[in-house]
Amino acid sequence: MTHVVVLGAGMVANPLVCYLLGLDGYEVTVADMEVFKAECMVGDCSNGKSLTLDATDPEQIEELVKSSDITVSLLPYSFHPTVAKACIKHGKHMVTTSYISDAMKELDEAAKEANLLILNECGLDPGIDHMSAMKVIANAEAAGGKVTSFRSTTGALPAHEANNNPFGYKFSWSPKGVLLASRNAAKYLEDGKVVDIPGEQLFENYFIQDVPGVGAFENYPNRNSLPYMELYGLNDAQTVYRGTFRFTGWCETMRKVVALGWLREEALEGFQGETFADVTRYLIGAPVDMDLDVAVAEHLEIEIYSTVLHRLKWLGLLSEEPLPEGKDNPIDWLNVLSLSKMELPKGEKDMVVMHHEFIVEYPDKPTQRITSTLLDHGVPGEDTSIARTVSLPAAMAVKMIVNGRVKARGVHIPNIANIYEPILEELEGLGIKFTERTTPL
Repeated sequence: MTHVVVLGAGMVANPLVCYLLGLDGYEVTVADMEVFKAECMVGDCSNGKSLTLDATDPEQIEELVKSSDITVSLLPYSFHPTVAKACIKHGKHMVTTSYISDAMKELDEAAKEANLLILNECGLDPGIDHMSAMKVIANAEAAGGKVTSFRSTTGALPAHEANNNPFGYKFSWSPKGVLLASRNAAKYLEDGKVVDIPGEQLFENYFIQDVPGVGAFENYPNRNSLPYMELYGLNDAQTVYRGTFRFTGWCETMRKVVALGWLREEALEGFQGETFADVTRYLIGAPVDMDLDVAVAEHLEIEIYSTVLHRLKWLGLLSEEPLPEGKDNPIDWLNVLSLSKMELPKGEKDMVVMHHEFIVEYPDKPTQRITSTLLDHGVPGEDTSIARTVSLPAAMAVKMIVNGRVKARGVHIPNIANIYEPILEELEGLGIKFTERTTPL
């Protein structure tokens, strides 16, 4: 029997757990701080087991890793290096769906020496974006072309019919992950020039993009795109851009949330308030006797009738709602509030939109524009699209590693053909597939 340990039973874990439980010869242990979540996923499967996990306890993590043949970490990314060190110590392969951190990169040589694969970024974005992009790039190069421009953008959104709140967004994965990503600086290559975007200006730098057959979205840059020149072998590219899709209105509103100070992680010194309105008043230094609507509008330099102000009020940032207990800083308070107002209900559909654009030059034929688009919807009452597209690639990678089909060792992402080709093929069999279009430029 192959024993897989899955650390974390959050909002995207269920498809991975169900996939692995359905494989012959597999035993799956799911561990989470909230053990009832793990219990629900395992159900009455005889080859499944659920445990309570304290992710801050390295000894417990080490014991779980030691008992496994391969470990999947769906914990927050900051825990991955601890898990990886335990895997290296005990000779176990590891899979995650998170970005490779600097701390994880430092373990590359140790993983190679231990003859192990630590496969990161094997989810949706990052994950399927790497795999689908590499497939097009490899095909273009095999035909004698060179990619001179590459743009890739992904959005995990409510389906159009479920887009019924003022923010145009519903959380189908970790709310705090979304909020933290809102502070990231960004960098990309545009016509041969590097463009740097400070984190506080992220939402000022967006454009409206129409994705044929899907809709129009705001597109803003996602982290640092420059490393993908090397990772994807884009030696001739003059433009390399990775972005995020949101429905229109998101960027302007989130820019004002940032400006109010609601993404701060540190406790507020001397703060004695009890409501969300108290926090907002404290953050902008508004006098107690000043109307808060007016104070916020003046602080943000917007009109009192602004759509942005109405969104902030709808969310509850100017309300007398009591602050959640057990939290002591703005982003954690906002995290609880956001999930209460914008969680995706089980009866509604989410959707994933991924859209790549390539410009490919050939020596003997006209330059081509290639687009590759994924549109996937969740099933109401069952798994969300974000859960399927994040966790199924990781589950498939586990199977391939266990079967000895992946020979790479060290710290990697799925930009290797013998990883991405089988996964993309299996995903397509499950209806998660890309539509490609090629036109002369």
